[in-house]
Amino acid sequence: MQLRDRKTPRAKWHDYKGGEYFVTICTKARVHFFGEVYGGEMRMTSIGKMLKQEIEKTEKIRGGEVSIPLYVIMPNHVHLIVVVSCRDACDASLQGQGQEFGPQSKNLGSVIRGIKSAVTRFANENNIPFAWQSRYHDHIVRNQDEMNRIAEYIETNPIRWESDCFYR
Repeated sequence: MQLRDRKTPRAKWHDYKGGEYFVTICTKARVHFFGEVYGGEMRMTSIGKMLKQEIEKTEKIRGGEVSIPLYVIMPNHVHLIVVVSCRDACDASLQGQGQEFGPQSKNLGSVIRGIKSAVTRFANENNIPFAWQSRYHDHIVRNQDEMNRIAEYIETNPIRWESDCFYR
């Protein structure tokens, strides 16, 4: 069986070694695995709480090269601001060591894979039905005004839940 050629959603002009990203990850079929919003506040399930733990320990796991300064967990998706510093990746590529994409544990894709796999493992170990959407959406944050708009969107997401495009 031949696999379909999938178009990459990644920006061709950006190397993903470092930067600030607005990331959205959804559950498969947008099922409410993480909890529910009541009165503008999110009440999390055990999977939602596990996701929160994984997000909060990301910086420690990644040796300070990655941080998630702001996030919101919603019933069927999570929004994150992910900051990837390119200290090691940039140093390696400047020295001509052939690491085109830098250390694979410290890029955006590996951060998202790590979070998704840890939450999936927790669900499997606890016999909880759960699945992620296969991909995620990322947006490269280009300036402070854009970052401010994104931060406000993340912070007010639970209050606006019933008008959210992910609401079902």
